[in-house]
Amino acid sequence: MRDSRSAAWDAYSQSRTQRRRTNARGETTWFNWTQHPDHGPGAEILRLKPGDSVLDLGCGSGGNLAHLAFLGMRATGVDLSGAQLAKARERWTEVEGMEVHQGDALAFLTTSATRFDAVYSVFGAAYFTDPRLTLPTVRRHLAPGGVFAMSQHPAVDGCYGCQASYIPRGADEDPAIVRRWDYPPAIWTALFEEHGFEDVTAAVLPAPPHGRRRIGTLLVRGVRGS
Repeated sequence: MRDSRSAAWDAYSQSRTQRRRTNARGETTWFNWTQHPDHGPGAEILRLKPGDSVLDLGCGSGGNLAHLAFLGMRATGVDLSGAQLAKARERWTEVEGMEVHQGDALAFLTTSATRFDAVYSVFGAAYFTDPRLTLPTVRRHLAPGGVFAMSQHPAVDGCYGCQASYIPRGADEDPAIVRRWDYPPAIWTALFEEHGFEDVTAAVLPAPPHGRRRIGTLLVRGVRGS
């Protein structure tokens, strides 16, 4: 039986266009943590060097993953949506060192024999999985000193913990419902530290000063302790 979450994200994929061919600087690959184009920090947050292994939890159509592979990392992505992964395979066929897998992100990580130098999630699986499951699983599969970073929408004041997200599936269908986890930066910091991460930073990056979209991006980062 098809996973209802996979169907939800396949439906979501229909509303998403492929990444632009170039960004504002003319680059054909780039890393973006936020929902705003050409805004915010880049891949340097992950502290990777060529040859390092990195895992994207909820890689979608693979734009960030392709950038890391282009920089020389061994880049692996996992996503529930076959439709999103089809876009990734179509767009990034010439990028070496990149592989994508369909499935549940934590199940994939649990069965992986790889120790990753970094794991990240950009509005991806870490947003939609209980952090008390995500954080210990990620830590076990990070190399010592490895980085875990995640970005998502900031929580609405007072609306913390498990929340419902509604994903449109078309004019004649009810939206799909998936769960997400929202907390303010201070609670994310405490959760990361509770599960063995050090040098934790958690902050809301404000939206760029131009444009009508004003919602910022929550970015959380921690280093696996010894």
